[in-house]
Amino acid sequence: MGAAEKLDLATGGAAQEAYLGVAQSARGYVWRERLSAAELNTATAISQRYDLPELLGRVLAARDVDVEEVENVLDPSIKHYMPDPSTLRDMDKGAARLADAIEAKTNIAIFGDYDVDGGSSSALMQRFLNAHGLNGRIYIPDRIFEGYGPNGPAIETLIKDGAGLIVTVDCGTTSHEALAVAGKLGVDVVIVDHHQADEHLPDVHAVINPNRQDDLSGLGHLCAAGVVFMLLVATARELRKRGVYSDGKPAPDLMNMMDLVGLATVCDVVPLQGLNRAFVTRGLQVMKARHHLGLRALGDVAGLNSAPTPYHLGFVLGPRINAGGRIGDAALGARLLSTGDEAEAAKLAQLLDKLNKERKAIETRMLEEGMAEAERLVDDEPDVPMLIVGSKEWHKGVVGLVASRLSDRFHRPSCVISWEREDEGTGSLRSVAGVDVGGAVRAATTKGILVKGGGHAMAAGLTVRADRLDDLKAFMFEQLKDKASAARATASLDVDGALTPRGVNNDLMDLIERAGPYGQGNPQPRFVFPAHRVKFAKVVGENHVRCTLQAADGSKLDGIAFRAGGQPLGDLLLKSGGLPLHVVGSLKRDSWGGRQKIDLFIEDAAEPRR
Repeated sequence: MGAAEKLDLATGGAAQEAYLGVAQSARGYVWRERLSAAELNTATAISQRYDLPELLGRVLAARDVDVEEVENVLDPSIKHYMPDPSTLRDMDKGAARLADAIEAKTNIAIFGDYDVDGGSSSALMQRFLNAHGLNGRIYIPDRIFEGYGPNGPAIETLIKDGAGLIVTVDCGTTSHEALAVAGKLGVDVVIVDHHQADEHLPDVHAVINPNRQDDLSGLGHLCAAGVVFMLLVATARELRKRGVYSDGKPAPDLMNMMDLVGLATVCDVVPLQGLNRAFVTRGLQVMKARHHLGLRALGDVAGLNSAPTPYHLGFVLGPRINAGGRIGDAALGARLLSTGDEAEAAKLAQLLDKLNKERKAIETRMLEEGMAEAERLVDDEPDVPMLIVGSKEWHKGVVGLVASRLSDRFHRPSCVISWEREDEGTGSLRSVAGVDVGGAVRAATTKGILVKGGGHAMAAGLTVRADRLDDLKAFMFEQLKDKASAARATASLDVDGALTPRGVNNDLMDLIERAGPYGQGNPQPRFVFPAHRVKFAKVVGENHVRCTLQAADGSKLDGIAFRAGGQPLGDLLLKSGGLPLHVVGSLKRDSWGGRQKIDLFIEDAAEPRR
């Protein structure tokens, strides 16, 4: 194929194709065509069987869509993908216990996490209880003083305040000691979580977690809100069997609560495949109607004046909801998502927007310092398998964001630690594909290196004593070195095809969007604009680089590279001197200010091979 050339990588010398011959881009990537030779036949079959344009067939085939599944992928429905909730371990026990509490009008406490998934899960559970005449109390721990997950004093307080049942959402799987407090006080606990679990689970009434080691449901890709939704379906079914919805009393409209499930699914960066895609598709439809007071108020504050997309959920609404947990009151996000008062929703939205601006300023300073320290580490040891950086001046509510930026920049796992206490630090880890940091953190915790820790393959958190930092580094380096090295050697950017600005129009966008929603596991189509000249470029906003690309035929396209200022990508765009560049990114519709246009979100660039 004309756009690609053969390249030998450091993975056994196997020949692989470099798109446009780009073996080392501005961001250090090899560019490859996403559609493999084997998938090309599938793409043709999809296009011919369903009378679809060739481009759409290629996009679907490159995302492992089988010919028989095309109709379900283009129109994902919860009905098609939703399994029986009872396939989840402990689901029937948990649903029956929740149904008992609803019938008995028991006071129910909801203990949630402080991120979007935790807040959405908490609000989802509360909305379900409200529909049955109960007002479940939401408790979100303070990120700074209490940390992640249940703690003994908080559990004891909830029970003293009258809780007869505690439901933990997006947390609890590793909280043995804290939840033992509830058992000693005679109160049942139902855990609804999705985090990785050890073999030994807390001694509670039910642990509903598709990632517990003895769960065979195959639903480990769900976020916590997705698992909560499954529990609510099972509980409504149980209540229906008991005749609770007889005599004209309606069951809750669970489909109308999908906005929260869709929001959490996108913001928790779980794979947008199968049931998750159906959740997000339905969630966006519900959100478009603007019935949810909190989301409507937040969208208005953020200037969201078009139908929401996964991008808006992940990069406009999500960061604002998270801002409270990062640098303010951890419960603000859950309060916004659960309030039924329009005035309170407007007030909370304004406050979260303000906190988000403050968070950005803190993140910018921390990122500058963290980037400088990481560069020194890589200069001293180019093969260092993991970046571990920290400071007494760093806010622990923002360490995860900085870790994500470092992993993206240096193509290796990163751990950023806030040493707010002299003898103990709180760290957040982010990884790259193929390197399981969650498993490594759990192993370090088991060996006693960490005070506590846990998480996913791609993201984790830990607490470490200062005198064990060297032990932590040695352990993580040994655990991750082989896979981290392999990940760096194969770091690539997959490309769906080449375009010129003349081919970018609303018809193309309509076509692309048919295979959405896009996100983790169903990546946004990425296109190269080959040998385009940068006619205009400048730094705008928070170190973004905005520019205009021009093709040989004179057609132009506006683009923006986020947070690229001072980075190799930004430098290449700003200093191209009018010479042609290969530029790659994804296309987004923009209706800002009432003006409809299409922008290129630039992800990378490279100089053409001469």
